[in-house]
Amino acid sequence: MGTKVLITGVAGFIGSNLSKMLLNKGFDIIGIDNLSSGTLENIPSGVDFHQLDIRAKDIYPLFKEVDTVFHLAAKNCLLDCFNNPLETSDINVTGTVNVLEAAKQAKVRKFIYADTSAEYEGILDFPSKVDTVCPIGTYAISKSAGLSFCKNYQKFWDMNITILRYFNVYGPVQDWRRVIPPVMSSFIIKLLKGENPIIYGTGEKRRDFIYVDDVNEFHILSMQNPATDGNIYNVGSGVNHSVNEVFEIIEGILKTGLKPIYKDDLPGEAEVTLADISESIKLGWKPEIEIEEGIKRSIEYIREKVLQ
Repeated sequence: MGTKVLITGVAGFIGSNLSKMLLNKGFDIIGIDNLSSGTLENIPSGVDFHQLDIRAKDIYPLFKEVDTVFHLAAKNCLLDCFNNPLETSDINVTGTVNVLEAAKQAKVRKFIYADTSAEYEGILDFPSKVDTVCPIGTYAISKSAGLSFCKNYQKFWDMNITILRYFNVYGPVQDWRRVIPPVMSSFIIKLLKGENPIIYGTGEKRRDFIYVDDVNEFHILSMQNPATDGNIYNVGSGVNHSVNEVFEIIEGILKTGLKPIYKDDLPGEAEVTLADISESIKLGWKPEIEIEEGIKRSIEYIREKVLQ
């Protein structure tokens, strides 16, 4: 049997891809998800899956003899979080504390917390460095509060915690069912269906896009390398592209002839995301999947699995 790993949010975009990669490497996976946004078909066979809410005490027995916890479960649609701050806080803060407490009681060796580049919303110096944050929106504030509890458990309960700040992750199984879907999957689905994609604002917002497999390689490095203990890392590509550029790349591959429809901007979105990944690279990791290749893989997945 392999090392036992527990993933919260296992039915979601990153969690399902991570579980697949870990299974292929011989790890035993316990998965928790309440299926509020993730789906059963996302979960690979071989995962010991439990449909539970991270706020429930029922999760505690599942942490027994677990080596590493990846806490990925969260309410993360910006518009939903903006409209539902109480629920956002309950899931992203109270839920995180409950998962931390379960891991503490089980004496889990390593705890990895999924943070967000939204922590940098109020910072206008780029690339973003991990030691300077200014969360503004509901989602960012809730994740920052979860991070504060991670630091609390690290300090007072001697827990081994690594914080990973994701930038704009994309790839297969991306959560296209959101009220406002992520641009990659939204553009691809619309164009493949012969519909005009929607761009909110001018399309000149710039995003640091990182392919999900590169993110999960960093997850595994964080789990296995003790140099990551107690530290915060940006997980991005270190380059960014405008939303208009992303549309042009996708349309250049699909050649539909369709044009985007521009609508009013959404509240609470950063104008620019760009990661300083110098500390991440020092660990021996670097992004491998260029954006064109990542988009081609995403198109293939959507053709085969979403629009079949």
